[in-house]
Amino acid sequence: MLKPHVFHEIPSSRPNTPLLDRIEYPMHLRSLENAELLQLAHELRAFLLYSVGQTGGHFGAGLGVVELTIALHHVFNTPNDRLVWDVGHQAYPHKILTGRREQIFTIRQKHGLAAFPHREESPYDTFGVGHSSTSISAALGMAIASRLQGIERKSIAVIGDGAMTAGMAFEALNHAVDTKADLLVILNDNDMSISQNVGGLSNYFARILASKTYNSMRDSSKRVLQGAPGLMNFARKTEEHVKGMMVPGTLFEELGFNYIGPVDGHDLPLLVETLENIRDLDGPQFLHVVTQKGKGFAPAESDPIGYHAINKIEPSPKLQEAKPKPKQPKYSNVFGSWLYDMAAHDERLVGITPAMREGSDLIKFSESFPDRYFDVAIAEQHAVTLAAGLACDGAKPVVAIYSTFLQRAYDQLIHDVALQNLDVLFAIDRAGLVGEDGPTHNGSFDLSYLRCIPGMVIMAPADENETRKLLSTGYLHEGPAAVRYPRGNGPGIAIEQSLEPVSIGKARLLKRGKTVALLAFGSLLKSAEKIAEEKGYTLVDMRFIKPLDENLICALAAEHELLVTLEENSVCGGAGSAVLEYLNNMLISTPCLIIGIPDQFVEHGKPVEQWQETGLDKTGVIEKINQRLALLNRDKPITGTHGSH
Repeated sequence: MLKPHVFHEIPSSRPNTPLLDRIEYPMHLRSLENAELLQLAHELRAFLLYSVGQTGGHFGAGLGVVELTIALHHVFNTPNDRLVWDVGHQAYPHKILTGRREQIFTIRQKHGLAAFPHREESPYDTFGVGHSSTSISAALGMAIASRLQGIERKSIAVIGDGAMTAGMAFEALNHAVDTKADLLVILNDNDMSISQNVGGLSNYFARILASKTYNSMRDSSKRVLQGAPGLMNFARKTEEHVKGMMVPGTLFEELGFNYIGPVDGHDLPLLVETLENIRDLDGPQFLHVVTQKGKGFAPAESDPIGYHAINKIEPSPKLQEAKPKPKQPKYSNVFGSWLYDMAAHDERLVGITPAMREGSDLIKFSESFPDRYFDVAIAEQHAVTLAAGLACDGAKPVVAIYSTFLQRAYDQLIHDVALQNLDVLFAIDRAGLVGEDGPTHNGSFDLSYLRCIPGMVIMAPADENETRKLLSTGYLHEGPAAVRYPRGNGPGIAIEQSLEPVSIGKARLLKRGKTVALLAFGSLLKSAEKIAEEKGYTLVDMRFIKPLDENLICALAAEHELLVTLEENSVCGGAGSAVLEYLNNMLISTPCLIIGIPDQFVEHGKPVEQWQETGLDKTGVIEKINQRLALLNRDKPITGTHGSH
């Protein structure tokens, strides 16, 4: 257990029996009084600190919504009332209170709890999330469905101030007002980005705005003034201006929501009182709650970014005389170093990220070239079209983005960048299987959705040095280009500091062999090297998915009995499909085996477990090759010791 001195606001006295042990489902906490709810909040926060320390995972966001989570499940009849968490980083307390307290120690592990809300996991997880800004749309859909079916239930969306930057959130807010649905949107403001001061006065106004008396007078006034449109409009404007003097909700009032707040998100009795009042109100309601990310754990409070997620806390190793090995750079570090170096070399370079400064390692670049750094917040569509506009007028934009998030800007990628053949480089991080974050974050589809776009140059480096080379290649190419690289560390190849490009469309023939030619696209090269060495196969680092090294493929097809493509991307429409299409167009009959991510969503687990599940480890690849050779009626199917990746 973490040391008790890091906790804040611990109740002075508590029963010996932990209250949390008696709370299996939300129904068990609905009869609790305020003092007991406060005790439960303390115990839940302590349990969350302990459990995440055992498993690793998202951390700060969950600590910040302990009181809000308890209040929501106390006031609303979940799961009949629909509760939708945006993104899901903050859902650990929710999982603990909804029948999964003991299972929380399996979170992010294979066959354990998912890192995010997952519909198949629990009826309390009403909507599967992982990407941001979807909660309002989903909750609105649930509210409309309930109305169509004549079912009495409430729909609640909890969305963070970061997720509110996405256009999708405002599209849903606009539509919600048009439908007049019974929808409660809770803005969890944990970055102080909307209101910087929450104290007694703002809490007092929030109580008034949520009270039955105020809302009864408000509704009565509307009925009286319905026959006088001019007076009705004057009264509405007067109310908005008076509210605007007291609270920061004028924007949401203008959209048509009844705005309440801001409310201290750690004042549990106030939250309960406010939610009980709002529960009885009809139509679109908006509650602004201010919380502190990492609440209750001092290091996370002072460094909410650093403690957004943590690794499993391991016992301290005994001191050894040997010097520790130097820290190996991750692929994101390779990109960050390259970006800084290229920016120093070319003043036209502009770096863009949709809220992934730390994850994509733009830290040094942003500090050294602040005028050329743009974090557009969670707004992937805007990020891509912003890059297009920059490219139109002479800048050289580099968009640093995760593979799974680029999916959200696909129309902008096609229409605004590729169609106009604009000079934009996409540095695509987290390509392939990402491990514990699971299917919402796996970068399984980028080769497929990029390859069909005319004019795109698409590259997949196999190691750190190739990553730097191909980034330079994409940047110096005139037109849209993409370099996709995996999460985590590479094989440990020394990195040359040159910014020189390689020839576009040229692969690397690494080993000549017989019978089978392994065509590796990106991250699977390391495993392919072991197989080629063991089996005597030919090995090629293809580098380019588009354009392919067609001359080399043609030569290999003439010299081998089987071509095998290897990629950490969906087998549907990826690099292997490109090779097959070329062979077919050239009327080349050499058999080709495509090995990649199967046509399925791959669940969370350690990366090595995901590779084993999908047959991308050494054993799985060899087995697939043997099966194909057997089907080709070879006299002696390849045999040998099956190793593991």
